[in-house]
Amino acid sequence: MLLEHINGPEDLKKLTFRQTEILAQEIREFIIEKISHTGGHLASNLGVVELTIALFRALDMPKDKIVWDVGHQAYTHKILSGRKDDFDGLRQLGGISGFPKREESPFDSFDTGHSSTSISAGLGIAQGRDLLGEDYTVVSVIGDGALTGGMAYEALNNAAHLGKNFIIILNDNKMSISENVGGVSNYLNGLRTAAGYNRFKKQLEQRLRSIPCIGNRVANRLKRTKDSIKGMVIPGMLFEDMGITYLGPVNGHDVRALERAIRDAKKLDHAVLLHVLTKKGKGYKPAEEAPERFHGVEPFDKRTGHSLSESSLPKYTKVFSDKLCEMAKEDKRIVAVTAAMPDGTGLSQFKKLYPERFFDVGIAEAHAVTSAAGMAAAGMRPVVAVYSSFLQRGFDQIVHDVCLQNLPVVFAVDRAGLVGSDGETHQGIFDLSYLSLIPNMTVMAPKNLWELRSMLEFALQQKGPVAIRYPRGTAYTGLKKYAAPMEYGKGELIYQGQDIALLALGSMVSTAEHICDKLSAEGYRLTLANARFAKPVDLGLLEKLCLSHKTIVTLEENVDRGGFGQVVTGYVHTHFPKVRVLNITLPDAYVEHGDVSALRKLLRIDSDSVIQRFREEEIL
Repeated sequence: MLLEHINGPEDLKKLTFRQTEILAQEIREFIIEKISHTGGHLASNLGVVELTIALFRALDMPKDKIVWDVGHQAYTHKILSGRKDDFDGLRQLGGISGFPKREESPFDSFDTGHSSTSISAGLGIAQGRDLLGEDYTVVSVIGDGALTGGMAYEALNNAAHLGKNFIIILNDNKMSISENVGGVSNYLNGLRTAAGYNRFKKQLEQRLRSIPCIGNRVANRLKRTKDSIKGMVIPGMLFEDMGITYLGPVNGHDVRALERAIRDAKKLDHAVLLHVLTKKGKGYKPAEEAPERFHGVEPFDKRTGHSLSESSLPKYTKVFSDKLCEMAKEDKRIVAVTAAMPDGTGLSQFKKLYPERFFDVGIAEAHAVTSAAGMAAAGMRPVVAVYSSFLQRGFDQIVHDVCLQNLPVVFAVDRAGLVGSDGETHQGIFDLSYLSLIPNMTVMAPKNLWELRSMLEFALQQKGPVAIRYPRGTAYTGLKKYAAPMEYGKGELIYQGQDIALLALGSMVSTAEHICDKLSAEGYRLTLANARFAKPVDLGLLEKLCLSHKTIVTLEENVDRGGFGQVVTGYVHTHFPKVRVLNITLPDAYVEHGDVSALRKLLRIDSDSVIQRFREEEIL
């Protein structure tokens, strides 16, 4: 196999084009085999194999820099940069990341994980290069989906002013490849990147403008005529109008054409956008037919594409989806908003049932929030379904456009807490802190699937903004008989014990239940209370716990600073100074990738670790 002998860019450059075709197939087989065991991002990686090979052949890596937008398509990049032997540990605790990571390899020039950032980052690297007088090529690879993010256009506008080479590759997997367009574009690309052509163009403009009286007028008219003709044959006039030279489209699965186009792009002394057409999931039929389903996958049977970890138990996302659709049938004011994640957030079902009330705004979380605020101001009841880590991108809009006006927008905050293998960029461990600090915001977290249903119903009855955070994965089905009616700002007492009271929020209620069960075998009777609200904290319940217990233990799946536990601690220390408070939280740090169970144990928030902390703190 060719892949066995590829340990870096120099090995790759020795191959013939025919050999690169064979290598591309071997890489796809390698990725499918490995991801079927570890899980990961499949369809996006299968689509950029030839593009990555061409980049590594045309560039001088790692001196030259590639910034991968989002970064979930960088598996071939990692394979070709000497990390193929590490793929058995991909996304596992202690193994390599599923995203580019600077600390992992000199080939990874920038950490990525969120969308629409690559052009800004690449432009910044290019500006630093120029200021330091260094000489290397910078390439930002961005997908057509990521190009829906406003940050990408801010960066494009700025990139037009760069006076030296900067390459933007638009990886477009939504368009079909047209041989006719490709043939014309190849001719135009060669013409427009030729040094002689560019010298002639500059000299002609200079000479025309030097003609007294009429020079500027003639030059401007010629330019308008040229742009009009160019608009008829070049599909990238948006970029041309922004001052960025457009090249393409190029067949993204033809290494020879890609390599030639990248070398042409390197010749220009300004920003250039190379339009590449690829097929998401290429080479694996199940992924080609259902690329969204194979975006991020759990371990699967590579013969059939079926997941190996499918469970009949409901997931929180599905519970939310079913309840929202049920309520939307009765209330025509309910609308659903997503930022390019209808499947991940469970809104695909809503889209099918109520397409006129479903809004997918693309990868534009800030716009999602403000458009929802506008719909709320118009009398609708918008529900914004979004991952916790992605909601961070709309923070200013939550503060200024939703909460300042106290508008009734409901935020369904999925993937709250530890999410596992996607690592630092995707862990939802900050939302309790950043949402709770905003005036007018109400923040809730359910203990089980039934409470999520009740909370969604409750939230849509409120007159102001409400956020409901819930974890990734299977919904908890325990504690079903404990279902006190929802009341604003009120928690729920589950077990009444003595000495130690556990005040848990959301996903940590089940952990607290397990702690109570394990310690009851040792003769301890602990009190368990379900906080329900992170904001406002139920001070009445907290006061009762303080009057009857020596120690209050808060449990939350959020960083310590600014979290639920700090609010509780501040109140208790002020009003009940003799009561001890212990906060079980995540550390104020970024959390690496790994299985959620392994991470909970590592971070000491699982039931056994918490009991061990009780012994260390001499609470028991």
